[in-house]
Amino acid sequence: MREREDTLIAAIIACEVGFWVLLVAGLAARYLLRRRRLSTVLLWSVPLVDVALLAIAVVDLRGGGEAHLAHGLAAVYLGVSIVLGHRMIRWADQRAHHRFGGGPPPVRAPRTGAARAAHERRTWLEHLLAYAATAAILSLFTLLVGDVDRTLPLWSVMRPWGLAVVIDFVISFSYTLFPRRETR
Repeated sequence: MREREDTLIAAIIACEVGFWVLLVAGLAARYLLRRRRLSTVLLWSVPLVDVALLAIAVVDLRGGGEAHLAHGLAAVYLGVSIVLGHRMIRWADQRAHHRFGGGPPPVRAPRTGAARAAHERRTWLEHLLAYAATAAILSLFTLLVGDVDRTLPLWSVMRPWGLAVVIDFVISFSYTLFPRRETR
């Protein structure tokens, strides 16, 4: 049983590495090799990493594998990737375009005022959406197993993350209540 859990954790790590390898390869193809079509194929392949991890977790659960923390971590990875993956790709693309493609400097987050407060609220909302996406994936896992009691270990990842979402809310909305002012 511990062997299956280790295998799933290795799959999560491999998917994270695969995400960054495909992203870097796609950006290198675009900006260093000037191979737009290859770049497009590589960058469109990035979500396939998520599909692979989802398939691995589902096959393990459907095949009688005991639900454990590693499945919960896989759901967290997938939830974050679904909600924030496009932003991470855009972030990396802006920097590569600037550094290797002669593009404009990346846009920085506002530092003060109402614009900063709005940025913080949007960031918190993305965090909340990733949390909700993870809960949906965990629900899917629970449905696939068909036994709520057997899947309780999956849900253990949500309590500490829920606390983090609440703390992030307080910090993010403090910028609305107490906006930073420009220093001169």
